[in-house]
Amino acid sequence: MSQGLDTAPTDAPAFAGRIALPYKLTAGGAASRFLGELSKQRIVGTRCGGCRRVLVPAQDFCGACGEATDTLLSMPPTGEVTAFTETANGVIAFVRIDGADTDLAHRVLDAAYGDLSIGARVEAVWADEPQGTMLDLAGFRLGGEPSTDEPLELVPEAEPVLEQPYRLQLDYQHAYGPYYGRLFDELATSRRILGTRCPSCDNVLVPPRELCDLCYVRTGEWVDVADTGVLQAFSVIHLEFVGQTREPPYVYAEIVLDGAATRLIHTIGGISAEEAVERLKPGMRVRAVWKEDAHTGTLADIEHFELIEDE
Repeated sequence: MSQGLDTAPTDAPAFAGRIALPYKLTAGGAASRFLGELSKQRIVGTRCGGCRRVLVPAQDFCGACGEATDTLLSMPPTGEVTAFTETANGVIAFVRIDGADTDLAHRVLDAAYGDLSIGARVEAVWADEPQGTMLDLAGFRLGGEPSTDEPLELVPEAEPVLEQPYRLQLDYQHAYGPYYGRLFDELATSRRILGTRCPSCDNVLVPPRELCDLCYVRTGEWVDVADTGVLQAFSVIHLEFVGQTREPPYVYAEIVLDGAATRLIHTIGGISAEEAVERLKPGMRVRAVWKEDAHTGTLADIEHFELIEDE
């Protein structure tokens, strides 16, 4: 069955996706000392070897003149607010530690936005159990007398924290567009697989697209294709990777559905990875196994493809 493209595709929601990448962040020389000494309830700064500014948190190089720092300093646990803002997770402030020339960004505990002002005095609040992270300094609270003592050269007491576990996460919305949108709508509501036909070469493209891959002309009509087809190629996946939706091992397959001229990417199920290597061959017939209760409007509504044993 086919229908003209003048029938407007139904609207489909965007795909909600997430890229999450865990990794380890190398702290560096001065920062590793800064993190390590927090476990001893000490704030560490550095003195620039050029302009002699005192940098907190400790840095390897001065951001003002570019010179390397030459001295680690033990700083007082008090300071004043130079700027602040309110976030969904509370109040965040720039704190100028007494004796420092730069600001340390951290949270202000037990205080609302209206409680703060520029110049407000704050003092360090330490975590009950140090974990080797920035949150060993739990934050700052209002109060604390100014320190007039010069920062002292640091005698290290703690092991430096050389690495920090970190995680990059990006949430995004990917718009399906009118062609994939129509395909996914029909999968969810009717369990139909649709392609588009090229008016020049007569190929039916699945998944559907606006332009023919071969002729570069605009496709002309929507076409139903079968949920059966021919296995064209396959691979057994053993590796784990970011974004994977199935637990390995599994069989990744390229399938040409009956009535289509292009390949659909899916998986072969009902067969182990070991059996797949021995039994599967290009040209074998397969059929879709639909999830009984799933209507997600994605190709995941098909659980997998299985071999058609009686053909």
